[in-house]
Amino acid sequence: MTVATKLKSKTEIRREKIIELTQARGNVSVELLTEILGVSSQTVRRDLNQLCSENLLRRRHGGVESFEEQLNAPYDLRAATNPTEKRAIAKAVADVIPDGATVFISIGSTPAIVAEALTSKSGLTVMTNNLNAAMVLSNEPSNRIIIPGGEVRMPDRDVLGDGVLEFFNSYRAEYGIFGVAGVSEDGGMLDFHASEVRVREAIRTHCKTSILVMDSTKLTRTAPAIGGSIFDVDLIIMDQHPGDDFSALSDRVGDRLKLVGGDAS
Repeated sequence: MTVATKLKSKTEIRREKIIELTQARGNVSVELLTEILGVSSQTVRRDLNQLCSENLLRRRHGGVESFEEQLNAPYDLRAATNPTEKRAIAKAVADVIPDGATVFISIGSTPAIVAEALTSKSGLTVMTNNLNAAMVLSNEPSNRIIIPGGEVRMPDRDVLGDGVLEFFNSYRAEYGIFGVAGVSEDGGMLDFHASEVRVREAIRTHCKTSILVMDSTKLTRTAPAIGGSIFDVDLIIMDQHPGDDFSALSDRVGDRLKLVGGDAS
């Protein structure tokens, strides 16, 4: 059993199982979940109420269903997707960040890979709610790592809670590094939860140079919460041109869009 599994409560494990079953079957009933999980229907309904309130599942008569376009993939799967492209993006960010800089780093797999690329730097002051980023950068003793208090979401290893927004509002940084769940055709930046949007926008507005890091697949993804625009971002680093469907966006962004390809060397 892994450390992450040991840290999970029975409720968290049960709710993850509900999500897995729903994704596998498309929809599940309260009766089926009660039988499979061996708990009462009242417990199942409480779980479903919470999962639906977090936009992880959607109500249907007698149970719930998945809506894949609004479900984020598990963290390990996201981290393993397009690794060469993400490393190239990370290297490009590291080329911008000097030693001794103050940096915001958001949640997400791509910002965490950026943090790995920043291990070549020293004397950084990093404010982040991304524990993967905090841990990898803490290996450099000259770095100062500041994290907020709150609940740790597994398996992403990021910190949630009302205090996170207050945390980022309390600091200023030279660079703010963040990802998004997707980008709409009008340039709006999408995430899976409104709280993630608010924190991302705090990072963007409280830094001198905002840096959006994303691979081109994000341009075809949708998510329910929207806030901010790519036109407000100082630097956008992507792996390849967004294509004809988004050519108007890339033309408007102009030289703030940096394409790095899939070669991280």
